[in-house]
Amino acid sequence: MSAYSPIPKLTRRAALLGAAAVLMLASALPVTAVRAEDTVKLGLVAALSGQSAKSGEAITRGITLAIDKINAEGGVLGKPLELVSRDDESNPGKGLVAARELAQREGVAALIGGLDTPVSLAIVPFANQQKIPFVGPWAAGTPITKNGAEENYVFRVSAVDEYVDEAITEYLVKKYGAKKPGMILINNPWGESNEKGLLKALEKRSMPNAGIEKFESNDVDVVPQLTRLKENGADSLFVVANVAPTAQVVKSLDRMGWDVPISSHWGPAGGRFTELAGASGEKVHFIQTYLFTDASSPMFVKLQEKFPEIKTLADVTPATGIANAYDATLLIAAAIEKAGSTEGPAVRQAMYEISGIEGMIKTYDKPFTPDDQDALGPEDYTFAKFVEGEIIPITD
Repeated sequence: MSAYSPIPKLTRRAALLGAAAVLMLASALPVTAVRAEDTVKLGLVAALSGQSAKSGEAITRGITLAIDKINAEGGVLGKPLELVSRDDESNPGKGLVAARELAQREGVAALIGGLDTPVSLAIVPFANQQKIPFVGPWAAGTPITKNGAEENYVFRVSAVDEYVDEAITEYLVKKYGAKKPGMILINNPWGESNEKGLLKALEKRSMPNAGIEKFESNDVDVVPQLTRLKENGADSLFVVANVAPTAQVVKSLDRMGWDVPISSHWGPAGGRFTELAGASGEKVHFIQTYLFTDASSPMFVKLQEKFPEIKTLADVTPATGIANAYDATLLIAAAIEKAGSTEGPAVRQAMYEISGIEGMIKTYDKPFTPDDQDALGPEDYTFAKFVEGEIIPITD
């Protein structure tokens, strides 16, 4: 008998069965044995293109600076932080899809973002259902954090419409002696949120209003709405809209020849506002939570080192996006570290327990409670305006 034994021919069926066996074995192994998770991921959902791209860029810069700091100090849970970003294009549907992808496919420990209030409101139910912390560094709609959920996973390091509306009402009254302001608001949930806040602020002072006018983000002329407010006796204006729509309000006022005091939410800060609005854009005074005023400050120098395209203070527009996102990232990292876990419920609980976190805006000592998941309040706001393309504080 020959000692030679021929090698059996490998059939397609045998190959498929062998591959299936390998896959079954791999699926039975711990995840770490198949794909080592050597980073802790944070997911960003923001407008990274379109008219709000400058704001999205600012948020990204703030998160990046914070991650660099955290990783230089050893990371979180002994692992480096990693940012995974998705562009929502200021579209609520796309924002929700992005949030789902980041949570379910990328396995992020927390979500940051929702630059626009409508996008944030679309993500809120998903975050609460999935029990994943969602921290907003920009969108100010009051219902974002005050969403009625029994277990609320939504936090914010940003302005809040209800507080902003009180502040801009007080500003118009004190600075301009306003007695009958008019409102011109973007026709979306952000505008609706501010309508409620402004009416509440006026009611508190027993002040009448000259009317509430709405407009669309793509309107190129709002003269009819402004004319109605003027005819109704408006002696000042509240404006709530982002960069391009607010610019259209300013240009419509110029066409009318109506020079009226304007107090605005922070929408104009989201881009090159005066390039769109013209010289009269410098008349618009708006809320901010942070401003760079010294080009030699350590944080500004770090920005220049990380992003060489930043040459002057005007190149960091809007600084408030950088600061809010930087501080939000530090708070999330501190909560994950304190929780000793990336599990949503544990991180959420830890958000109520963190303290002594030194951010750009302030030092945070237990910034969140189950009854108030906003880290910033009216005491953290300042008024600003554009001067030659740079946002500067109003000191007079």
